[in-house]
Amino acid sequence: MKKIKMSLGVLLPTLVLVSMLSCKEVSDLEVDNENEQIQFYTENRSSDESAEKNSRDFKVGAVDFTGTAKKVLDAVVHIRSTQSDPGRNQAVQPQQLPDLFREFFGDRFQMPENMPQQPMYGSGSGVIIDEKGHIVTNNHVINNASELEVTLHNNETYKAIVIGADPATDLALLKVKGENLKALSFVDSDDVEIGEWVLAVGNPYSLYSTVTAGIVSAKARNININPERLAIESFIQTDAAINPGNSGGALVDLDGKIVGINSAIATRTGSYTGYGFAIPSNIVTKVVSDLLKYGSVQRGMLGVTITTMNGNLAKEKKIDFMEGVWVETVGEESAAEKAGIAAGDIIVKVDGIKVTTSPRLQEIIAQHRPGDKVSVVVNRKGKEKEFQVTLENVKGTTDISKKENVEMLNYLGADFETLDKETAKKLNLDGGVRVVNLYPGLLRQKTQIRAGYIITHVDGKKVTDIKELVSALEKKKGGVMFEGIYEDTPGKQYYAFGLDS
Repeated sequence: MKKIKMSLGVLLPTLVLVSMLSCKEVSDLEVDNENEQIQFYTENRSSDESAEKNSRDFKVGAVDFTGTAKKVLDAVVHIRSTQSDPGRNQAVQPQQLPDLFREFFGDRFQMPENMPQQPMYGSGSGVIIDEKGHIVTNNHVINNASELEVTLHNNETYKAIVIGADPATDLALLKVKGENLKALSFVDSDDVEIGEWVLAVGNPYSLYSTVTAGIVSAKARNININPERLAIESFIQTDAAINPGNSGGALVDLDGKIVGINSAIATRTGSYTGYGFAIPSNIVTKVVSDLLKYGSVQRGMLGVTITTMNGNLAKEKKIDFMEGVWVETVGEESAAEKAGIAAGDIIVKVDGIKVTTSPRLQEIIAQHRPGDKVSVVVNRKGKEKEFQVTLENVKGTTDISKKENVEMLNYLGADFETLDKETAKKLNLDGGVRVVNLYPGLLRQKTQIRAGYIITHVDGKKVTDIKELVSALEKKKGGVMFEGIYEDTPGKQYYAFGLDS
């Protein structure tokens, strides 16, 4: 039997972790980042309301999607990304021989190296989530882009900047300067039920403002599509038609509230075959909150390797089958080990929520930060035990890291980190600033800098941390010269660019 090809990048046509939001009827979470505020509104439905909704909505002949479509179309945008040649600030892609010439000269004919290069563009979708112009999309929509253009439903266009991105969840947060922008709010994705009506809104194949309808087919799906080491996958599956270009668009309920962000499809053809996947809104709101407040996602971790319990695993381990998540290994000095969790335990509940699959466990933990305490119930040799776990970050501490000087760093279009003392000593440096990630911005447009570059001097002046780097740049006008190194490349590397261009 052939394997279904899971496609994430194919959704482009041309080419995790505060406590869960409060369970009040309507709750809001405010985040302040130097006068930047955003509110997430999430609604929980009572069982009576859900029953009434289902009995009403699943009479297919009576369902009318027009009201929902009117609510959401103005808030879902088209995103056009441009990839550029850093040396010339001109968008390029490798030249291919036109079909007409290939017929005459054959495939061996090579295009001259000095032939003009053609632009390379990507296309996707995004969702406006507040009146200040913040837009959620997928990281793979904006990855490797040097410029981003956002087009609204009414055909207004804006240049967008990247506030931050999180490859582990494949999410990114953009911002545009617009007025009277229509925004969508979020529903609590834990309340979304299998079989519930949903609409997918986006721009498949650059067909702007397309709405399709379907149901929630499944929840907590892991399709092993994200290559990141700390990837978090707990998708909502839907049969609402999504195609290349839908990436970053909205999956909404019939009230027009965001259930998830469309991200991937399972397909043998590259187009819709009935299986689409969206990132749950509870993960989205957590990532957005962190990006606005801290500049990066604060990921709380248990420190275990896990797998979903099933009949075969139970036979292999010679235990009775039970629903839950098998703990294969526990990291040394990890949060789980410190709390008392051991290899061979079966996690059955987290904070009172039943856990039956690894993706569901990931999804719950993804809504917490380092330092948060969670209750973990495990089954150990037939008996349940409860542990209080204080989650830690990837470095094994409960520290929260906040990105300072956000405006300057967003202008440059990069994430930076101060070089740790151990690495600096190994490289015989007094210190430096490493480029961790690159986004659409000045550095990608004007230089050939790669992630991993360690900046040691700005215009000949030594810089040993991010604060010194920003201070040196804020005092500059006109041209700037970076001096630094790559760990994998011998010798010093220099990059020059203009701050005012």
